[in-house]
Amino acid sequence: MSRPQDSFLILDFGSQYTQLIARRIRELQVYSEIHPYHYDLSEIKSWNPKGIILSGGPASVLSPKAYTVDPKLFELGIPILGICYGMQLICHMLGGEVEKADKREFGKAEIEALEDSDLFFGLQNPKALTVWMSHGDRIKKLPPNFIPIARSSNSPVAACKNKNSSLFALQFHPEVAHTPQGRDILSNFIFKVSKASPSWTMKSFIDHSVDKIKKQVGDNHVVLGLSGGVDSSVTAFLLHKAIREQLTLLFINNGLLRLNEEQKVISLFKNQKNMNLKYIDASQNFLTELKGVTDPEQKRKIIGRVFIEVFEAEAKKIPNAKFLAQGTLYPDVIESVSFDGGPSVTIKSHHNVGGLPAHMNLELIEPLRELFKDEVRLLGKELGIEDEFIYRQPFPGPGLAVRILGEITPERLELIRKADHVVVDEIKKAGWYRKVWQSFAVLLPVKTVGVMGDERTYENVVALRAVKSEDGMTADWVPLPYDLLGKISSRIINEVPGVNRVVYDISSKPPSTIEWE
Repeated sequence: MSRPQDSFLILDFGSQYTQLIARRIRELQVYSEIHPYHYDLSEIKSWNPKGIILSGGPASVLSPKAYTVDPKLFELGIPILGICYGMQLICHMLGGEVEKADKREFGKAEIEALEDSDLFFGLQNPKALTVWMSHGDRIKKLPPNFIPIARSSNSPVAACKNKNSSLFALQFHPEVAHTPQGRDILSNFIFKVSKASPSWTMKSFIDHSVDKIKKQVGDNHVVLGLSGGVDSSVTAFLLHKAIREQLTLLFINNGLLRLNEEQKVISLFKNQKNMNLKYIDASQNFLTELKGVTDPEQKRKIIGRVFIEVFEAEAKKIPNAKFLAQGTLYPDVIESVSFDGGPSVTIKSHHNVGGLPAHMNLELIEPLRELFKDEVRLLGKELGIEDEFIYRQPFPGPGLAVRILGEITPERLELIRKADHVVVDEIKKAGWYRKVWQSFAVLLPVKTVGVMGDERTYENVVALRAVKSEDGMTADWVPLPYDLLGKISSRIINEVPGVNRVVYDISSKPPSTIEWE
């Protein structure tokens, strides 16, 4: 792939924070990529990045099986920043000594800058910097020509640099939020040390992508399974800008959509933007197959299989279709590559088009595969997509099927649609919609006794779920205001026939998952 002129390479040693390094650099409008620590030196030379960052990692450089890099990496003349394990590796490989620390340093710590280094330029109170530590080893002796530039009570060398070249190393993690001035430290490495320019913008990405898509597609046709979610919507807009009539959007109604979802999608893509959208109402196919099924995994498999059958049948009707577009994002790409060279994790498939049969002979086109989720939203704004679609909360691929515990019936679907609509409506009115990662209703497979008027009722229970998260990998439940919870509960009980009790889920992930199934 072609990269912006000023770009950064991050070599990954297995740190849980590696993606954060890339995100922080891109937030500074500079392009960055993550590759395994064993990334080929010839590839690095041909790329000639503006700077290289060696990530942290769980291993120890003292281990016989320690992960390492080609020693010639340090002879390329490219600025390098080592973080945690990356620091220890630099010192270990260049003639210093690393030892096991008497006291493991994990969590918030305070370091003192020892000199006016480029990395600490412009920081507030450099004599008492709050940082986040996570290490069990420390530097015992620095390599020749290296000097300490910061220390902590536990580490005489909390940061160091080479006097004769642009090699820097930090024992702490500047990429995490727990290091308040970490962004400034990374900014100093990127702009002051590496002399990079902030050229990574969504406008430049659009210009580059449009040219790339046109060359890749040629005179052929592209098929995209549209879900109405952020990723597929932005993919559709970007492809439409590049190839217009050569793009067909297949919007398949599986009968498990939210209230009025099909009208919203058709209105935006077909009526307003005049895109070539084909709407397929296959709801009866899905609901027939799901009848009587209660096992969550079986539900998912049925929905995936039926989707493939419907999508394949419709795609075959499109003349000259050669490409299948997917909204794959950069985190999916990163997760597909094992940092240690072992078996890689399978790329997460697009939630609507996962597992399409190989015999369809469609080549993949993934125009968002270089972007993080926040960048996709920025791209959507640059493309002129309405905020309602750009800032939509994630919605599960199997739709409301995983928000109905137990059997899926038309009656239960109608109930959860109305309850879900109330939740979203009140969350938006209260200004909480963009403050939380997801907020939704779940229909439980139980009934409870209640009283409405003077009558005894025996009706359904709806659970409310609201979580905050950065990426969906971990999540905490959100303490929504009591008055907001009260409004939601009151509206659901009064407006959704068949519900007489509402409960609130206050579990986090882990140990729970965000969705109930």
